[in-house]
This record gives sequence, structure tokens and C-alpha cells, in this order.
Amino acid sequence: MDGDGGKRITRYSDFVKVHGLLLTASGLPQSLHFQLFQKLTSETFDGGAHFAIEPTSDGRQRRLLLTSSDFMAKESQVFLVDHAWTFRLSDAYKQLQEVSGLAERMAALMCVDIDLNSNAEEAEEVVDGISHQNGTKLSIFEAMESEIHGAKENGDGAVRWLELEELDIEDNTFLSLDLSSRFPGLLALSLCGNKLENVEIIAREVTKFKQLRALWLNNNPVVKNCDSQLENRVLQGLPRLEIYNSCFTAKFGAWALGFCGGVYGKDNPASIHEGDHQLESVSSLDLSNRCIHNLINKAFSAVELPSLSYLNIRGNSLEQNSVAVLLEVLKEFPCLQSLEVDIPGPLGESAIDILESLPKLSELNGVNASKILDTGKHVIDSMLQPRLPEWTAEEPVTDRIISAMWLYLMTYRLADEEKIDETSVWYVMDELGSALRHNDEPNFRVAPFLFMPEGNLASAVSFSILWPTQNVQKGDECTRDFLFGIGEDKQRSARLSAWFHTPQNYFINEYEKHCQKLQSKSLISPSVQSSTTRSIHHTDGSPLRVYTDLPHVEEFLTRSEFVIISEPKDADIVWTSTQVDEDMKKAAGITDQQYINQFPFEACLVMKHHLAETVHKAYGSPEWLQPTYNLETHLSQLIGDYYVRKRDGLDNLWILKPWNMARTIDTTVTDNLSSIIRHMETGPKICQKYIEHPALFNGKKFDLRYIVLVRSINPLEIFLSDVFWVRLANNQYSLDKHSFFEYETHFTVMNYRGRFSHKNTPEFVTEFEQEHQVKWSDIHLRVRTMIRSVFEAAAAVHPDMHSLKSRAIYGVDVMLDTSFQPKLLEVTYCPDCTRACKYDTEALVGGEIKGRDFFNDVFGCLFLNETTHVSPL
Repeated sequence: MDGDGGKRITRYSDFVKVHGLLLTASGLPQSLHFQLFQKLTSETFDGGAHFAIEPTSDGRQRRLLLTSSDFMAKESQVFLVDHAWTFRLSDAYKQLQEVSGLAERMAALMCVDIDLNSNAEEAEEVVDGISHQNGTKLSIFEAMESEIHGAKENGDGAVRWLELEELDIEDNTFLSLDLSSRFPGLLALSLCGNKLENVEIIAREVTKFKQLRALWLNNNPVVKNCDSQLENRVLQGLPRLEIYNSCFTAKFGAWALGFCGGVYGKDNPASIHEGDHQLESVSSLDLSNRCIHNLINKAFSAVELPSLSYLNIRGNSLEQNSVAVLLEVLKEFPCLQSLEVDIPGPLGESAIDILESLPKLSELNGVNASKILDTGKHVIDSMLQPRLPEWTAEEPVTDRIISAMWLYLMTYRLADEEKIDETSVWYVMDELGSALRHNDEPNFRVAPFLFMPEGNLASAVSFSILWPTQNVQKGDECTRDFLFGIGEDKQRSARLSAWFHTPQNYFINEYEKHCQKLQSKSLISPSVQSSTTRSIHHTDGSPLRVYTDLPHVEEFLTRSEFVIISEPKDADIVWTSTQVDEDMKKAAGITDQQYINQFPFEACLVMKHHLAETVHKAYGSPEWLQPTYNLETHLSQLIGDYYVRKRDGLDNLWILKPWNMARTIDTTVTDNLSSIIRHMETGPKICQKYIEHPALFNGKKFDLRYIVLVRSINPLEIFLSDVFWVRLANNQYSLDKHSFFEYETHFTVMNYRGRFSHKNTPEFVTEFEQEHQVKWSDIHLRVRTMIRSVFEAAAAVHPDMHSLKSRAIYGVDVMLDTSFQPKLLEVTYCPDCTRACKYDTEALVGGEIKGRDFFNDVFGCLFLNETTHVSPL
């Protein structure tokens, strides 16, 4: 290594020595390592000479095309991709506001710099394939004259298809038109987008068209306000109606099928007396989202549709037909090769079962049948539409970017020999890299690469590297796999929901099954038994020897019954913040005869995903535990819950927490489904429904830390310390989405970061009672009951926690909702008791508690069977 002012890497051998692990981790073929070295050391960004970026037809995305030569061979080139924006999540919003030009560049890169509504006046709305131009309007009579003129030019002069849309027609005007007298032979009438309101008038007038096959009243107040009442009147009065507001009626037949199959339309509405076999030429039939309940119909048969090769029945419940009956009907179509249907849905829950029942199919939901059978995937869909950012013209560009960025972000976490960084780094590749769209069978691969030009982390610069994994022809789109290396064993199909609109009914079905499973749980609480735990003492009266690595225990355990020693192998009691496993026991000389401040399998309480699992197994879904999902195993159920809440107009704010990190490290609040899923890339997490409306203290969020002392699991002997404390956020609570990036608004742990201010517990209780006009004793009783339930669940679900040589304390974090009901946040092993030792306080019932006596009381309870400043639960 040599260079001016520093030891820069100039030799390939040094490059490999420094970056060997990074090269292996990237997956870059060894044949391209030297080329990468050359481009990194010369800062060669030559992608622009080989690729072109072009917008998609709708302008909502960009794609990358190969343009440099007729052919680029597999693994023949490697390209550097710069990172346009690198940040930690908490800084994202602030950087977009403050870094000059950043928001403008990101908005253009993410295609959110355009006004979606800028062409609203010229935009077309399409209902059932009928285009409604919102430009210059014709008058009502001009529109009717136009229809009459068109009928004379194209047929016998009889108007059978009439469109009077977006003409601001009101009830009285509609009545005065007397349409049934002017156009007695109407088969199809569209009155979309007018101002019709009166059920009586509309029903009376439209039911005069006795031959009517299709009626569209979409986007009228009468439909919004009283659709069921109007629908009943219309269907009773029009016995031959087959389509009502885009939905098939129970009387649908050849006309409705012909409309969906392209046989009938405005230019060919059919005649009142149509002959047989009008559908025999139909090869493609799209019946999606037609509200069809029963597909068994004379017109829908192989006799009437002998040429049918493609059928789409997505979005129809078909609940009046059994799976077996539907499969029998579909088997009769001799030419049917391609089928689209919801899975799970009316044909069952398995793509494989459908294909085995319909062996003539060559394609199901856009995927080759043989590929489905080879991969064994039960839920498949290749027709996924990309998630595209949605915004209003008034929405600031920064907000658009924050919403859209999850479709573009990538991530890594820095680490050195000593530790891994606690928070992840997110980045957006430059315009070239961000134009790579997803493909399950991509022709390129991308990987992050940390280049250290001076051989150390301090000099590191991050890039992405891009290389072809297939032979690519000129003009081909260049794609990558957004979930490279992630298969169905890691929930690949569900994780694609971050970028694509995946089948909602599948996830809702998974969520509903999950709910049913939880509802079936019922725990028989362990019986309360009298204490059988004996106090510990030496027969000669000598003090119990305590080894600890906790400074507060060493400083404040001052009772004569205990003595601090320096070697764990000589101790009667080992009180440590380190996990005592078999390796540690062997290394430290710890035996099974020593008391340890840990219970076996306590992970069922202190790791967040196991805590939720323990509670779910015991109680199902108790009120005191917010809906909680382990993203590593229950992503589909979470997505289903999200979709149901969105459908029902409920709040969809969630909090993501790492399995085993404390102090709110790497914790995120979001209402963005793509964000939730993408956070899986930063380590195992739970996703928990956020408490949107917590009880507040002077307008600020707070939680409560309780200390639970456990003498025994079987029988369950637990005590609640009289010492508990409140943890307050620094900022006024807000649900403004910008506040989700503000640690001091949504989080309460301030003694490690942020501005810490201690609130004396008795003062808090008094002021809280006055602010909310409640009795704290009532709240405290509910908290005690909840905490007891948590440990009962652990004792029942994990009886192997029991150990005669275990005594421990746990921190239990609790929040109150606006009804002052407790919500469990987490259980912490070996909790930080700095506040308990530092501040004197008063018991809710009783006198003063000296902070310096906290651990004297804890050890007295656990090892001497005392109950000073604790109460049994």
C-alpha cells in the first residue's frame, strides 16, 4: 500500500487481503474481482455507457434497458452504482428538509415529483369499459341527439345503448326527459356521474325499460345513500336485467357474458330478439369483480362457450357453489387452458389441488402449470400489480418521499471486531440502480460493497455493485430479485407485499384462522399455594457469599447476612447480568449447587416474540396484550390484520421491536405496510399494534416500570416491589406522522439518550389522580392482576422454568390506555435499577423507602423469606 498522505490500496493483492470477506459476502464471481478493483481504485462509473433509463408508459416508474451492444454475456462485467442518499431512519425527515437538493433528487428518482391530479379535467374515468371524458361537456339534449345520430348511421335508427354521463342530471330533469317514450327498445342505459337522488323517481322511470339488460347508476348520490333499497326496486321491476352497477344480477345470461367477452357493446348492443349460440366465438372471458354468487347458469356452459380458452373469475365469492361443483363445470370446457381465480377462494386454498382437478390447464394465475407443480407452491400469482405511491396535490414532496422510499431503499449494518452497530443504515441507489425493477428470474444481481481505500473502516465508502447473471440482449430490460436468496421458507410470497399488491383474500383468510386459533385458548390458572421456599443460611451463621458484576448490587447490598466476593465459583449466590449457560458455568466454575438470578427458559418472558407466544398459548388474545406478530413466522397473519383494518377504516399504526434489544433500540413506529415488511431485513422483529391513544401525563406519553421478584415457579411465588417508577417522554404526544421520527415524542426511555428528567413517583401519582380524576389504587390493582397473569402464563406454558436454585427479579413495563387499562409492553431480565437505588420514595401504602435499601430488601425477600417493601402477588 502507498499513496500521498496515507496508505492507499494500489495493489490487487492488498485489495483482496482487506476486502476478502466482503467479496465473498457480495456473491460477486471471482472472475470479476480484478475488474472491480480497477473500477474502485480509478472511480470508474461507466454504467451510463451501457444502460438507459426510461419511464414506464404511465410515468409512475422507471426501468433500465441494456443499450451498449447487441449482447452482454453472463458474468462478463461489473458496474459501480453510487448511493444517492444514505441515512439512519431517525434522520430521514430532517435530512430531506435541510440537505440542499436532496428532496428534489429523491422526488424525481421515485417519480413523486408530478401532480397526479394535474390532468384531472382531461382525465377519463372508466366504468365497465365505458369511457367517461371529463372535458368539455355536451348538454343533455346534445348528448341524446348524438346517440340518435349514431344509431341511424350504424344501424336501423333504434337507440338500444344510451350513455348520459357526467351531465349533472338531477331528479326533475331526469323525469322531464321521458326517456322510456323516446327510446323504448333500450338494452343498456348508463347514467353514471350525475346528481340523481330520489329512489322513487329513479326506480319508477328506469323500470319502464322492460327489455333492459344493463343499467349503470354508478357515482350518483342515490347509489351512495340508499343503494340496497334502489337495487331491490330495480331488480323487481326489470326481470331481464343482467348487469346492475357493474355487477351481475342473479338473472345474468348470454347478454352479460357476451358483454364481458366483447360480443356486445355500444357499437353492437344486440337486438331484443337475439338468436342462440351468440357466444360460440368467445375465447377470452373476464368475469372478475362482478359480484357473482352462483356460476351455474345455462349460458355459462361448454355448449354455449365451446371456444373458451381463458377465464378470469377473480373477485367473485361464488359462495352458492361448492368447490366440487365448480370444478366439474370447468372441466367441461374443452379448450380452457388459462384460468385466473383467487387463491384461497371458490376453488379451494391450493393451486396444486386446482391443477390436479383441471389437468388441461397450462396456466394458472399467469404462472405455467408445470412450474407450479415443480415448485409445490399452493398460493401463486404472477399478475401482481406494483405498489405505486399515492398522494394528493397538497401533500409536501418530503411526505411523498417518506411514503415512497420503502419501494427503493436497501440496508446494511456496520460492524467491526468489537461490536455491531445498534441501528441500521438505509440507502437509495442512484438513478441507474433504482431503475432496476423486480423479477423472480432476474438477469442482474446487485450487492452492497464497502470499499476501504486506506485499508480501514474509517476510510470506508459504500457502493453497490451490479453484474449480469444471465446473457442479456440489447434492448432487454435489466432486472434484479428484490428478495435474492429468500425462499418460501422465509415467507417470500408474503414479503413481496412490500412492493406488490398481493392477493388480499389469502392474507385475510390467514388472519381469520389465526384469530380463531387464539380464541380457542383458555388457561386454567395455577392454584395459589402457601410458600414452601425456605430461607437460605449457613449452619454456622456465616454470611451468604454473593458474586455480582452489577455495580449497584456491589455498592448497595450492605446487609450483614450477605458478603460480596470476587470469584463466582466460591459464591453461594451468583447475581450477574450475563447469561449463565453451560459454557459460562464451565469457564467460571459455577455448579448446580449455587443459587443464580436466572430461571431456565426465562426467554419465554424476556424475549419479546417468546413473551407474545407464551401469552397467546395461555390466554389467546387478552385485552392487556396488543395484537402482536412475530414477523419471522406470522407475516401473512399480520398482513391480513393490516388489510382488515384498512378495509374497516380502523387505525393502522404499528410499532416494530427487535426480539431481544432493550432501551427502544432499533424500534420504529409506522403505518406503512411496505415499511413494516422491509424492516425484516434489519433483524428479527415483532410487530405490535401501537397504542394510539395512551393515557397522558400533562400531555406527554409515559410508561411504568415495575419490579417483580420471583422465588419459585412451582408453586408460583412472586412479589411486587413497592418501588416502581414512571418514565416520561420529553415532547407533547402527537399522532402527526412527522412525529414518528421524533424519539422524544413516542419513546420514554431517556436515561440512555435524550434529555432525562426524573419524576418522583408519589408526586406523579397525586398529580395524575388530579389530572384525570381517577384513583390510582384502582389502576394499581388492575396492574397487579395483569402482572400475576403474565407469570401464571409462563408457569403453565413452560413448567420447565422451575428450578430450586433460581431466584430472580424482572422489570415489567406497563402502559395505560385512555380508559386506564394496563397494557403489557415487555418483561426485562436483570432490569436497570439505578432509579430505585438513587431516589428515595414512598410506598402507596406505608412509609418512606430509602433508595440505598432497595437491594437489601430484594435479597431479603428472595433469600431470607422477608416481605419488607414488597407484596405477594
